[in-house]
Amino acid sequence: MRYEGMLFRPPSEADSYILQATIGCSWNKCTYCVMYRDKTFRLRELSESLEDLKTASGVVGRRVEKIFVADGDALIMPMDYWTAILSDAHRLFPKLRRVSCYALASNILEKGVERLRELRKLGLRLLYIGPESGDEITLKRIVKGSTSSEHVQAARMAHEAGLQISVIALLGVGGVARSQEHAEATADLVTRMDPEYFAALTTSVIPGSPLHRMQQRGKFELPSVERMLSELRTIVDRTRPTRALFRTNHASNYLPLEGFLPRDREQITSVIDKALDGKIRLRPEWMRGL
Repeated sequence: MRYEGMLFRPPSEADSYILQATIGCSWNKCTYCVMYRDKTFRLRELSESLEDLKTASGVVGRRVEKIFVADGDALIMPMDYWTAILSDAHRLFPKLRRVSCYALASNILEKGVERLRELRKLGLRLLYIGPESGDEITLKRIVKGSTSSEHVQAARMAHEAGLQISVIALLGVGGVARSQEHAEATADLVTRMDPEYFAALTTSVIPGSPLHRMQQRGKFELPSVERMLSELRTIVDRTRPTRALFRTNHASNYLPLEGFLPRDREQITSVIDKALDGKIRLRPEWMRGL
């Protein structure tokens, strides 16, 4: 097994075997993100990925139930890569029940329903999609690369192919100027994407990132913690997915939450209200991370 640079994965993939089949992110322009800035995007040699799978199977093969394919948007890999990787993964890991990866909306739209359906048959189960915001102005400012309607179309394609999706929103990314618009539009976008899983993360302005340079020039102001919690409350209160497992268990968040939406909406907003009233202690700054 071999890895290049820092690895990132969703919290729910903590017990997964990570296969780094791509290096970096093919887009790598989002202003808030520094995760792949030190990498030039490329596909890892397929033979190396297959060797890593074989090596991992000899070490932890009987324990692995989930595989997360890294890096930033591994869905971009061509079909022959995916076919070989998924076939070997299910052959080598007898208890494997889920393979997942990050995906851009553009990756999904490029693949199309038929190819996505083929990947589903081969064993790909879950796509993590991070629109971060449903507000079109915010999406342009953070250089997301896709519109809210394109994210909705991508979600529909994934669902039509039988894949589950996990949608990621980013509290505070609209700045003070677009805070309310960001929260309301994000709630609407999550409703329209109708994910099986929904996670909210909290913006951190990382030194060296484009967002940090915007902040230094006075073009971005990060909302206060209270304002970002208010965004979270608006999103939870307004979003209407069919049934989504909602979490804020990422290390960036000040208030860990979990429940199903819409079923647990009142309970979740009640906890947020208590936090806003100072009745619940927030995660201290030093414990937060990426």
